[in-house]
Amino acid sequence: MAVPAMAQQATATMPIATNYLGIGLVVIGAGYGIGKLAASALESMARQPEVAGNIQTAMIIAAALIEGFTFFALLLCWIA
Repeated sequence: MAVPAMAQQATATMPIATNYLGIGLVVIGAGYGIGKLAASALESMARQPEVAGNIQTAMIIAAALIEGFTFFALLLCWIA
């Protein structure tokens, strides 16, 4: 088989840069999602103060799920 004379070898920094890009996107997405969740929850608490406890509980559970998924995605980016 013929080997191309001017072929470039893959560098080791390419996957690292891709991993950091993925980590940045995951963190930005999680920050946006939790911010939107908190804004919506606070707005609904202001509209209906009598159910603020239920809304706050649901908000904390949803934020924990988002953070759990974020940690899993960061782990995948770090391993890859």
